[in-house]
Amino acid sequence: MTNLDVPFEIQETNSSRLSGVDFNKLGFGDIISDHMFIAEYVKGEWTSAKIVPYGDLSLNPAMLALHYGQSVFEGMKAFKNSKGEISIFRAQRHYQRFLKSLDRMCMAPVPEHLFIGGMEQLIKLDKAWIPTVEGGSLYIRPFAFATESRLGVKISEKYLFIILTSPVGPYYSKPLRLKVEDHFVRAAEGGAGYAKCSGNYGGAYYPTKLANEQGFDQVLWTDAKEHKYIDESGTMNVMFVIDGKLVTPKLTTAVLDGVTRDSILTLAKEMEVVVEERKFSVEELKNAFENKTITEAFGAGTAAVVAPIASINIAGTDYVLPEVTPDNFQLRVKKKLNDIRMGIAPDAHQWNHIIK
Repeated sequence: MTNLDVPFEIQETNSSRLSGVDFNKLGFGDIISDHMFIAEYVKGEWTSAKIVPYGDLSLNPAMLALHYGQSVFEGMKAFKNSKGEISIFRAQRHYQRFLKSLDRMCMAPVPEHLFIGGMEQLIKLDKAWIPTVEGGSLYIRPFAFATESRLGVKISEKYLFIILTSPVGPYYSKPLRLKVEDHFVRAAEGGAGYAKCSGNYGGAYYPTKLANEQGFDQVLWTDAKEHKYIDESGTMNVMFVIDGKLVTPKLTTAVLDGVTRDSILTLAKEMEVVVEERKFSVEELKNAFENKTITEAFGAGTAAVVAPIASINIAGTDYVLPEVTPDNFQLRVKKKLNDIRMGIAPDAHQWNHIIK
């Protein structure tokens, strides 16, 4: 028995909600599976790890997460592959990023046997919730937050770690219209932009809301200092195909190190596509449109996987991308990624975490 195989107490639900789910009409994150994994950090150690029916928590209104923002999360997906096995995509990479986020927010690290082992046992219990429809998956949401109760500003000494799962369909149903954001800021160098902490998302709501009111789906974030260079797009990393090369902003402390981003860059090099990870300016993007050297733009993330971009608004002018065709890089790499996840193509990088 490995340290990941430590059995947890399981309290099974008496009333499954599975029969009420239409797997042909799944949204994203609207439905939570029957059970959740939960563990508590107190007195310097993680304890009380168990799987219980999904339901409400009883929490003190003075807990520090509500007042000072110590809260981080991850997002990943599980699939039933072509062999009928349950596979979590790049579980270890997500775990390592979760640890980085916890460290940035001064939170207690979650041991691997709780993160990976707890996830495995939870998904085994709720395996019937994994969609088998095309484009469907079981979204996995591990998260942790501070629970010490006091109003004084301090690093919490108590935390809860929870894992939820949700059967989901595609994140975006149509190509996106983006607006280059040249006023508001998502994150600055030296800040917590590279961490998946809750505040990064809450702070992005207002400028995104304004963009939505103007008819755009998301904003294209630029650097905090000059609004000159592109960082990322809404909930995703962003990539461009210019002169046949795959161009994406380089990672900084203001940009999330996306797992899908890393996967696509790895596959692109194997497809003999020239990859450029570098500073990429709004002016260069504008010139690429005007010179017609840009052929594709798309977002990359766990939720959306690959999200085609239809147009980008720069300083009030809409620049339209060519219509996506099956020969485009974004669809070819998406198929390669999907074939690996589904066990159709060899998993040369050992990205699939198979639940035995």
